[in-house]
Amino acid sequence: MIVRIMGEGQVRVADSHFIELNKLDDELLAEMERGDQDGFRRTLGALLDAVRRLGDPLPDDSLEPSELILPGPDATLDEVREMLSDDGLIPG
Repeated sequence: MIVRIMGEGQVRVADSHFIELNKLDDELLAEMERGDQDGFRRTLGALLDAVRRLGDPLPDDSLEPSELILPGPDATLDEVREMLSDDGLIPG
């Protein structure tokens, strides 16, 4: 799957990593529902770090269609709320 981190670029992540990424996504959603700004910031960072760690960056000049778009590390809780559907950031 091709994942775009807004403001950074694209990463190819193997489907086998979805379980780990979904756990972080679920935690992020729970923190957003509670309005836990500190938890949101921590978990968003962990999610983005996991995508970077588990994935292989695509070249900057590559324009593959992204199957998933994640907010950048500086995104606010309100900005991410606007991006979300009921399914969270990572499709189940």
